[in-house]
Amino acid sequence: MQTDNPFAGKELVGGRICLDFANTLGQHEPEPLSEWLASYDDLVWWALRADILPETEAPALFERARAHPDEAAEVFRRAIGLREAVFRIFSAAAAKRDPDPADLEALNRELAVAMPHARVAPVRTGTCSCDWAWEETGALDRVLWPVARSAAEALTSEDVGRIGECAGEECQWLYVDTSRNHSRRWCVMSDCGNRAKAKRHYHRQKAGT
Repeated sequence: MQTDNPFAGKELVGGRICLDFANTLGQHEPEPLSEWLASYDDLVWWALRADILPETEAPALFERARAHPDEAAEVFRRAIGLREAVFRIFSAAAAKRDPDPADLEALNRELAVAMPHARVAPVRTGTCSCDWAWEETGALDRVLWPVARSAAEALTSEDVGRIGECAGEECQWLYVDTSRNHSRRWCVMSDCGNRAKAKRHYHRQKAGT
């Protein structure tokens, strides 16, 4: 197993795991651009970057994927399907539209697979502090369970009314807008925001000449 995560330098700006998962593709429509995920291994590396998979579980998943390539390919197919359903659901939320029932059904199918594996476990011994955990089954779709639960939690929380979609060209990243007056327009101001500012500046200069 390689030791350097290829996603180590990638920004996660969604504010929710499900949104960060949707953001593994820069533009979904009308054509996909800036794809992060090309294989099952990429799912594992992303899950490590998103801190939803303990490092101790990753080697077994890589090994199982190599031993069962057809199963890994099927999980990867499901992952892309879940990602696109999550994107459409929360893109609709950003536009204040109801989600497509077919996308909710796709999410609910994955949620039904995930939740039987959910557990409540102590955070620290000797305290009453607990948090969600997942049973260690070695299942290849383990990386999808936190995404499905995150999407369900986001949809049933106040955050659903604060979902935004980046206004940058060729960028459809989603995020929870926590700004005071809900005025956030960009996924990352230093990226899409600065490109938009530079473009406006160029057109002003061109118009002036």
